[in-house]
Amino acid sequence: MRLWVCIALLSTVLCASAERPRIVQGMIRAGQFVRDAAGGTRDMYRAYKDMREANYRGADKYFHARGNYDAARRGPGGAWAARVISDARENWQSRVSGRGAEDTRADQEANRWGRSGGDPNRYRPRGLPSKY
Repeated sequence: MRLWVCIALLSTVLCASAERPRIVQGMIRAGQFVRDAAGGTRDMYRAYKDMREANYRGADKYFHARGNYDAARRGPGGAWAARVISDARENWQSRVSGRGAEDTRADQEANRWGRSGGDPNRYRPRGLPSKY
């Protein structure tokens, strides 16, 4: 019995340290991408929720940059989710709200700044509570 337990443990250790087949590596990467994308979506939602809660004039660019920054830090899946959500939001808002092309361009600039790893505080307005 002890011999079989030793063989089982040794096999497990050897299999765990062996090279994984490419298909398994691909599945692991895909799962990680999906996990990053889901986390990035949560980050974007949290920034949106904070923006609505703060209700602070001129702070929208800060929250755009912060949401994209947090999402992109998760990895390629988070950056992808941030880009898709930001582009969809801006396309929808530019048609519905009538805010103008200049505001949409500034929002997209803040989105790109955050996704590229830039400090979101660049867009932080004075007087915004430190909670955010």
